[in-house]
Amino acid sequence: MSRPPVPPFTAETAAQKARMAEDAWNSRDPARVSLAYTEDSRWRNRAEFLQGREAIVGFLTRKWSRELDYRLIKEVWTFADNRIAVRFAYEWHDDSGQWFRSYGNENWEFDDQGLMRLRIASINDLPITAADRKYHWPLGTRPADHPGLSELGL
Repeated sequence: MSRPPVPPFTAETAAQKARMAEDAWNSRDPARVSLAYTEDSRWRNRAEFLQGREAIVGFLTRKWSRELDYRLIKEVWTFADNRIAVRFAYEWHDDSGQWFRSYGNENWEFDDQGLMRLRIASINDLPITAADRKYHWPLGTRPADHPGLSELGL
């Protein structure tokens, strides 16, 4: 299975890959998201280590059952050959209504077919008020005219 764009990445294809990942994660569909990763993809997400698509689906199912009304923006930090580093911020609330903005960085490594074989994520959560939210688009894909992280000062 191929998942264009494939390495080696350019500035344009790295940005395309990041936006494709953002759009998939904003779908909050674990099965859809898992298809961007190799069958044996390895992850570190915060302090959790997992491997394989089945584990990814389970992880994302748990994540989005806790992180409600999830909205994410990703931005390429740098890239080279088959690797891309992104920074991101996402907003969500828990079941008590407390809002958070979670900030982080991801390091991605891809196989020759454009599937991610390694994802290393470091994430910090900041409690915010509903009035401090910056992401107000309807659930799903971020609109093309919505500002990115840099434009929002994040």
